[in-house]
Formats: sequence, C-alpha cells, structure tokens
Amino acid sequence: MIAHYNAQDADAYVALMTEDACEAGYRGAVVREGREGTREGLKKMFAEFPENRAEIIDRKALGDYVILHERVWRSAQSEPFDVFAIYTFEGDKCARVEFVR
Repeated sequence: MIAHYNAQDADAYVALMTEDACEAGYRGAVVREGREGTREGLKKMFAEFPENRAEIIDRKALGDYVILHERVWRSAQSEPFDVFAIYTFEGDKCARVEFVR
C-alpha cells in the first residue's frame, strides 16, 4: 500500500481495501469513508501535495493488525511529520486505517 501511496496511485491503493474500508483518526472521526471516499480523498491530497511521500520507520504485525511508524513529507522543502498508522485487515484486504499523530 505504501508503494502505491508514494507513487500517488490512489486506484492501486484502494484496490487493496475492502469496499467499506475507511481511514480515520485514532479512535476518532472517519476522514475518508469507503473505497470510493478514500480514492477521492487521496486524489485531492495528491493534487494539493504532488511531492507527498511516506517512509516506513518501523513496522509491527499482530494477527489482523499492522502498525507502521511512518515519516511523511508533503514536499521536498517541508519538515516531515511522524504518524503511527494502524492497518486492520479482513483476509488480504485492508478494512480500516487509523492514524495517531
């Protein structure tokens, strides 16, 4: 998923998600709902930040969960910020991503 994110390929990214997947703040509001909502939100963000990219600093997996420590740059000149992204899987598809920032 991160490779597709870094390539700014929203279609390939959401192809790895369940139809009703979402992205949200940790234990908070959903910011992108459903596969189509996630696709639209990512395309909008990629248009706003064409140099956006994420680097995986660390990763852990436990059952249906993968936790990534990600460092994100909006542009080559911007200061990066760190997030923990908690990916919840149903089978081989991602059902939810929650961001701790």
